[in-house]
Amino acid sequence: MAAKVRSRFVCQHCGSSYAQWLGQCTQCKAWNSLVEEVVDRVEEKRGTPASVKGRSPKPVPITEIPAQDGPRIPLSDRELARVLGGGLVPGSMVLLGGEPGIGKSTLLLQTALRNAHLKTLYVSGEESEHQVKMRAERLEATNSGSTLAGGGNTCFVLTETNTQTIFKHIEALQPGLVVIDSVQTLHTAVLDASPGSVGQVRECTAELMRFAKTTGIPMVLIGHITKDGFIAGPKVLEHMVDCVLQFEGDRDHAYRLLRPLKNRFGSTNELGIYEMRGSGLAVVEDPSQVLLGRREERPSGVVVAATMEGMRPLLIEVQALVSSAVYGTPQRSSTGFDLRRLNMLLAVMEKRCGFRLGQKDVFLNLAGGFRVEEPAIDLAVVCAVLSSNADIAVPMDVCFAGEVGLTGEIRPVTRTEQRIAEAAKLGFARIFVPKGTKGITPTHGIQVVQVGQVSEVLGHLFG
Repeated sequence: MAAKVRSRFVCQHCGSSYAQWLGQCTQCKAWNSLVEEVVDRVEEKRGTPASVKGRSPKPVPITEIPAQDGPRIPLSDRELARVLGGGLVPGSMVLLGGEPGIGKSTLLLQTALRNAHLKTLYVSGEESEHQVKMRAERLEATNSGSTLAGGGNTCFVLTETNTQTIFKHIEALQPGLVVIDSVQTLHTAVLDASPGSVGQVRECTAELMRFAKTTGIPMVLIGHITKDGFIAGPKVLEHMVDCVLQFEGDRDHAYRLLRPLKNRFGSTNELGIYEMRGSGLAVVEDPSQVLLGRREERPSGVVVAATMEGMRPLLIEVQALVSSAVYGTPQRSSTGFDLRRLNMLLAVMEKRCGFRLGQKDVFLNLAGGFRVEEPAIDLAVVCAVLSSNADIAVPMDVCFAGEVGLTGEIRPVTRTEQRIAEAAKLGFARIFVPKGTKGITPTHGIQVVQVGQVSEVLGHLFG
C-alpha cells in the first residue's frame, strides 16, 4: 500500500500554514494567497553534506565554550566592509535586498572580482555563465581596454538552483565566500513546491544556514523584494540570517545607499554610499562635497542641512518652492522627506510664526535623490520654505541642524560636534544649532549660533 501523501496550504504573503484551503488567510487577511505544498520530510532526501555529517551537538556549559575571536575576512570595498562591521565574519549569512536593477548583483560580482585573496563561488540561478562573464568584463573594463584583473582567477561561476548539488560543488571547491543570486530561485528536494514559494525559500535558507555554520564558509544571499518594498518570502527569512542589508536608491540618480537593517556582528547605524557608473559601482569618497555641488550663488528657497546617516555626517541641500495656489486646494509635495512631517512644520510656521501658507503650494526636494528621516533636518526645511516664501536667499556659507517642536522651539539633536566639524571642513562660516547643546568645543573657521526658537533664526537671517 502506497504511503499517503501529506500536504498543507501555505500563505505566500506571511507564511502561515493551514490543513485545508481557505479563501482568505486568517493572519494577514490576504485573499487567494494559499498554495498547496507537499510535505515529505524524509531525512535521506535532505542530502546532508559529508562535511556536516557526524557532527551532533550536545549541551555544553557556557563557561566551557571557547571564545572565537577569529579575524574577519577583509574586503577591498571599504563601504561594504564598514556596513558589515569591519569585514565578513566566517560562517555568517548576509541577506542583500533591493529594487530590481538597483545594482545588487553588480555589487557582489565586483566584490568577488576585486578580492583576489578570497576564492569566491558565485552561484547564479537567474543568469547563464556567458551573461555573468559579459557583466564581469564590463565591470573590470578600464580606460586602457583591459578586461578581467587577477581576481578573475579566484572567482568561480556556477549556474545551479538545486541546493544539494550546490553543496557538493562547495565541498569540492572549498571557497572562502559563496554568493547566491538569488535565494528565490533555489529549490530543495525536501519539498515539492515550486521555487520562490514560501516553503522553498524557508527550507533552502535553513539548509544554507546549517551548512554555513558548520563549515565556517560565509554566504551572501541576494533577495527579491515585493512591490511594497519588503523582502519577498516569509518574514522568518530575515530572522534566520545574521545580517540584512538594504540596497536602495533612485534610478534617476547615480547614487546608491547600502543600509544595514540587522547586524549581529556590528552596528546598524552605518551607511555605505556608491555611485553607479558605466564600469560598476564606485565608492563616493566625499559625499557631502558631491551632494552640495558647485554654485556661484544660491537662489531663494535653497539651504544646507547638516544631517547624520548612521555614524557619518552629511551636508545635504534642501530645496523648497512656495507659490500661490492656482486651484482651490493647495498642493503639498515632498521628495526625500516625510510629507506628514512637512505638513506639521507648515502648521507650526503658520501658528507660531504668523506666516500665511494655507493658500500656497509648497514643494520640497532633497538634492541627490536621498531620503532623510532624521528630525535634525526640520530647521533646514523651515528656513528653506520661508526663504522661498519671502523670496530672500539664505547666505551660501550657512547651514542648519535642529529639530522643530510643535511649539516652535528648536530641540537638541545628537552628535552635534560631528556636524559642526563636517561643516567647518567644507568651508561654511556659520551653523545654527539648538540652544543648550552641550559639549561644543570652539572650531576654527566656523561660528556656532545657538538658537531656541524658530523666530530667533528668522531674525538672524532675514532681520
